[in-house]
Amino acid sequence: MDEIINRLKKVRKGAMFIIEAPSGTGKGTVAKELLKRDSNIKFSVSVTTRAPREGEVDGVDYYFVTDEQYNEFLEQDAFYEYVDSQYGARYGTLRSEVDSFINVGQDVLFDMDWAGARQMRQKAPEDIVTIYLLPPSIKELRSRLENRGTDSKEVIEKRMGIILDKMSHWDEFDYVIVNVDLEETVFKIQKIISGERMKRVRQVGLKGFVRELVKEVEEG
Repeated sequence: MDEIINRLKKVRKGAMFIIEAPSGTGKGTVAKELLKRDSNIKFSVSVTTRAPREGEVDGVDYYFVTDEQYNEFLEQDAFYEYVDSQYGARYGTLRSEVDSFINVGQDVLFDMDWAGARQMRQKAPEDIVTIYLLPPSIKELRSRLENRGTDSKEVIEKRMGIILDKMSHWDEFDYVIVNVDLEETVFKIQKIISGERMKRVRQVGLKGFVRELVKEVEEG
């Protein structure tokens, strides 16, 4: 029995899990916990035209490319999704990067906004699973932004100012979770991942397995 289970796992197609949330909801922390607890999930490394920040490593944090290289990717339709940042830099998710994982049965996790999720769903509808995290309250959201100590007061106010726009897209997502408690949220997402892995469209090895069962019946 274990041999059959392991064989089917090897021919499973991976899924793309996109997590979106307003800043301060805890999306980054949740993503880190999922990656730490499940070795079959890989984080999607994006392409960017901005310069590396201190401590960032090419190929780990981002693939740092020139504008010319980025334009070549666009011409080749090499992106699953791409966006121009309001700060001038451009970002994109390479098809080759993602497909190298899902085609061998590994899942990919994305930290991506609703616009990117829309593009991804248009290009790979059967492979996309979207999850939206909501804060327990706006008061709690502001408190989390202030307590994490990474943003200035001006940046915090800017983030608070776009919350309504961010949250207006919550109903475009497959699953919605209110992130009250980290452990509970991670547990719920692990259940989602487990269920999505069992979907027929991802178990590409089932056709061959069923043919073997039919053959056994016919041969008596």
